[in-house]
Amino acid sequence: MLPAVKDLDVPVVLVNVQKKRVPDYEKAEIPDWLGELYACGAVGEMVADLNRYGMRHDVITGVVEGGDPYVQAEIEEWCRAAQVRRRFRQTNIAQIGRPYPGMMDLYIDESNLYRRLGLYTKQFDWERMWAIADEISDEDARVTDKISDIHNTFNVLGDYQESDIRVMAKYVVAFEQWVQDEKLGLIASHYDGLAQGKAGVLDSMLIPAFSMLIKQGTACAVEGDMKVAMAMSILKTISGTGQLSEMYSIDFDDDICIIGHSGSGDAAISQARKPTMKVVPVFHGKTGGGYLTQFYPPAGDITYLAITQDGNGKFKFVVAEGVNEDGPIFNFGDTNMRTRFSIGAREFVNRWSEAGPTHHMAAAVGHHLSTIQKVAKILNVPVEVIC
Repeated sequence: MLPAVKDLDVPVVLVNVQKKRVPDYEKAEIPDWLGELYACGAVGEMVADLNRYGMRHDVITGVVEGGDPYVQAEIEEWCRAAQVRRRFRQTNIAQIGRPYPGMMDLYIDESNLYRRLGLYTKQFDWERMWAIADEISDEDARVTDKISDIHNTFNVLGDYQESDIRVMAKYVVAFEQWVQDEKLGLIASHYDGLAQGKAGVLDSMLIPAFSMLIKQGTACAVEGDMKVAMAMSILKTISGTGQLSEMYSIDFDDDICIIGHSGSGDAAISQARKPTMKVVPVFHGKTGGGYLTQFYPPAGDITYLAITQDGNGKFKFVVAEGVNEDGPIFNFGDTNMRTRFSIGAREFVNRWSEAGPTHHMAAAVGHHLSTIQKVAKILNVPVEVIC
């Protein structure tokens, strides 16, 4: 084994499957035992050697006869986890502007990111983004198609003009071309200007525009948070959903955490209701106003993933599984959900906070801890499981 794998910087997964389910104790001879019933002895030897070479590893034990759903599920999880590494290595992350001023938990060393996780950063100024749609005609067929796509994705609420939706569609088409040209799989952006003139038009439409990119699989994070963009991309890749979130509030009577976020989101997670988009005069914590989008995750299992760093730049995953419950939520235009944790709301907030995550995390429908642990092993990142 060692000559084949010793130069690889990936986990070695030992698929330890026995040919037959049960020995024929009366009739089995040594050839039968070695040929059809031997599945464990050599695995410990292999892991011992992998440990001595400092290599990451995992073991899947099962049986061939009659099929083994556990083995099948484990192999499928490893394949999904491997797609994350491929995405990080074969696409880039864009940073537009800079992180929200003073939010030091969001700051990142791009060289360290490339060294440790293989994700390359491309920097863009807002002047470039304002001009990105200049070459696209209002009569372009792609714009008309995108208008239909926007209406199919959102229930548009409030006092708006259809001409505003056309301008939005034009920018979405331009962004899609930009993502393709720059080979972007992730985007982190924050605008902190005066939001006047052309800049104000674009700023007002960024939330739904980036939501349309998320719908296609490009993770788009607000406040310039590159780490949560990675968490969103990981969950989207392994589960099909990846929603930006943060702690909102606690309902102490129901022992429920209210979790959500303002800004762009993932239409695929809005399984309880069709997403809504509405005009607001003022953005939360930002300059100007424009369109807010709200998504409605379903009741049922939910997974949260945050990515943080220590003082030496080493990354860590922070993970929790919970259950979303039906009940009252905020309706001022932000995505939010009611999540119950096995350890209770108070203890969850204590343990989650003590893990030192950034203040953002990503959310996905379903429980995905097992696959996240495989992603972490592939990327050589430790995992702290809260509950």
